Amino acid sequence: MFLHSLNPSIKAITVILSVILLTLVFDPITPLLFIVWIWILTIGVGKVPWKRYALFFSPFLIFSVGMFWTTIVFANEPNNPKNVISLLGFLVPEEDFTTALALSLRMMSFTSLTLMFILTTNVVHLILSLMQQCKMPPKLAYGILAGYRFLPSMREELGLVRSAHRVRGVNRASSIKESIQQSKRFAVPLLASAIRKAERTATAMESKGFTDSRNRTFYRTFTVSKKDWLFMGLMLMMLILFASISWYLGYFKWYSSEF
Repeated sequence: MFLHSLNPSIKAITVILSVILLTLVFDPITPLLFIVWIWILTIGVGKVPWKRYALFFSPFLIFSVGMFWTTIVFANEPNNPKNVISLLGFLVPEEDFTTALALSLRMMSFTSLTLMFILTTNVVHLILSLMQQCKMPPKLAYGILAGYRFLPSMREELGLVRSAHRVRGVNRASSIKESIQQSKRFAVPLLASAIRKAERTATAMESKGFTDSRNRTFYRTFTVSKKDWLFMGLMLMMLILFASISWYLGYFKWYSSEF
């Protein structure tokens, strides 16, 4: 799969550049076309199951719709109040509708880019690529990896703590106050276990010679190839193309503090 095999650092830089360029424009056409393009890449090329993608995307879609309506309801006085459109039986100034649509679609485009990166990138590969291509300090990188490895075990330990409380006759929380107290009872043993694991990990890293030296060898190496630069160039070219289409249709607009 093309997206999964890209260098994670170059993919991250591409996403950041795309987000920066999208923040410079404020029209509905450019982000709308870019969202469709990202969906094609993520679901079609990246082979991400659409049901899984929809599950992650739906909360942000609801938030974007809410932002769309609140922007229309609390919009400033339009410059051309006579230009209105009918929206679900309500007359809405065309200027306010365009601004609200541009804002909500821009948020959705940021979400689409983020999900494309998250759902097609291995976290371990990303950290290793940051060490090799972006010169992240190895001590910091391996510390992040160790913490990431601890996350699954934290869920198991939480289950053990809950089981231990039930064995000792501690009932489940039935109110907000009891829930807060229960969270405190869970937090103490989990925090103590995390501190012990962190100390053991730090000792093991020091004993194995993990230092801040960047001159080290890697079992798994990552390189930047032509397909990585091709992906970056293609993403930026498509964004420029969509902005050109928006300009041709008369919708293109630079961001100039609309709020």
